Amino acid sequence: MNDKTDPIEPAAPVSSASATVEPIVQPPAASTTLDGKAPRGGGVMRSSAIFSAMTLLSRLAGFARDVVISAALGASAGPAADAYNTALNFPNLFRRIFAEGAFAAAFVPAYAKTLKTEGQAVADQVATDALAAVAAVTVVLTILAQLTMPWLMTVINIGFLDDPARFKLAVILTQITMPYLPCMAVAALLSGVLNARGRFIVSGAYPILLNLIMLAAVIPAQGDQIGAAYAASWAVLVAGVAQAGLCWWAARKAGANIRLTMPRLTPAVKAIIITAVPAAIGNSATQINVFISGNLSSFVAGGRTWLATADRLYQLPLGLVGVAIGIALLPKLSAAVASQDHSQQQASMDEAVALSMALTLPAAAALMAMPYFLIDALFTRGAFLQIDAVNTAQALFQFGWGVPAFVLIRVLAPAFFARGDTRRPMAFSLISVAVNAALAFALMFGLKMGISGIAAAVSAAAWTNALLLGATLWRRGHYRPSPAAASRLVRILLASVGLGLVVGLASWARPLLQAPVEALLGALGADHGAKELTLLAVVAAGGLTYVVLAFATRAITVGEIKGLIRKGR
Repeated sequence: MNDKTDPIEPAAPVSSASATVEPIVQPPAASTTLDGKAPRGGGVMRSSAIFSAMTLLSRLAGFARDVVISAALGASAGPAADAYNTALNFPNLFRRIFAEGAFAAAFVPAYAKTLKTEGQAVADQVATDALAAVAAVTVVLTILAQLTMPWLMTVINIGFLDDPARFKLAVILTQITMPYLPCMAVAALLSGVLNARGRFIVSGAYPILLNLIMLAAVIPAQGDQIGAAYAASWAVLVAGVAQAGLCWWAARKAGANIRLTMPRLTPAVKAIIITAVPAAIGNSATQINVFISGNLSSFVAGGRTWLATADRLYQLPLGLVGVAIGIALLPKLSAAVASQDHSQQQASMDEAVALSMALTLPAAAALMAMPYFLIDALFTRGAFLQIDAVNTAQALFQFGWGVPAFVLIRVLAPAFFARGDTRRPMAFSLISVAVNAALAFALMFGLKMGISGIAAAVSAAAWTNALLLGATLWRRGHYRPSPAAASRLVRILLASVGLGLVVGLASWARPLLQAPVEALLGALGADHGAKELTLLAVVAAGGLTYVVLAFATRAITVGEIKGLIRKGR
């Protein structure tokens, strides 16, 4: 490949009379609405805040769900937990690819361009045809997976072959959850329509339904591991139907006239597919790496569950920060590229990088400084034993140092997509997949690091991907952090190190900190809650430390806070 932008060149839009072939990733999804005004959500900061607020609610509900399910299923005690995590993660792999990869990079700009240049009727026809195509493809994939699941399971979890009970239960539960894929593909496309129209609330909030429905299903099944696994799996399917229905209602309410129709391979759909395939691979390297890691972890009883539990915690900053900023950044950056506004390109990227690291580096510091404290306080109860907490914490530590890279991938990739270049990120992601596979084998089996070696390989692969993206943007001159942004990143790093030292010391002194809390609760007649309350106090102290250091080092200033409030208004 040469050093120039290498855009995909699909066919021209549906009703265009021009014979000129042009990249589909061009116009701003959030540059204008039908009335020519700025869309709801404004810039990167405000749009990200809306999406992140909804995602935060979803993650809190998801945390409650994970605590209940972990207590019911355990990890290494019996086949239920590993089988359930397989059933959840296999369709979820495709969910993350559709929801956070291909559509953000291909469908949203295509729909927004048609909306702006050819009007609402043509844009809604593009969305209707795309909906029919993606529904048809995912339904066919689901049927094929259902019919071949026993053979497919030998590829997904080779290690399960030595445990017939785990293998059989994983096959049945995954067959139950697999229809979640077409439901989520439909919801993802409709969410893209909402994002293109500047509506971020429902697209950020619809995952909450999954967590609430699963909670309602699993709570009555406490004490029955196998029964709870079945209940959780059926709840995934019910939630998928509910999520697709909610997004359909919201899109129609937003004015999108999208209909159910037979699939047609129109020029617009072909263009979206051509752009989406490499974008899905390039923007979903993390998920491919997690899939490889999950397969390796199947060789250890409880390994899949340990890795999945650690994955849920490190995915929190990725979901709240990386995905939200990436979704909000792409349309704004596309607008700046289309208008050749280099100052706006620089400002948007500087803002996105600084904001993402200001929220991500302290999270990474906490995950690395107190992994066992976090896992033990949050999950050790019921069938989730101390040995499960120890192994999960070791994996969480290794995931922790990769968190900034996971988020940077989400921030840097839109700089390629906005220029119509989806091939280069795809190539980098494939390199990172190779790095992950090689290191995972070497660390797990060669250096005998076990599950923590798999997590370390995932983090190393993420940094490989992020550094390749950043170096290419630097070499092309598309993005180099300004001196002000670089200085801010250094100050953010210093404040994050301070937070890590505080919570790390608190984790070391946990018995001393927890003793008075236990005594107080005992005096009040409570037998539980001491470790949870101690964790809350330590997290609050760490957060306060970070805020104080951020202001002290001028990583954040009072004037900037006031400016953001004024912009929000």
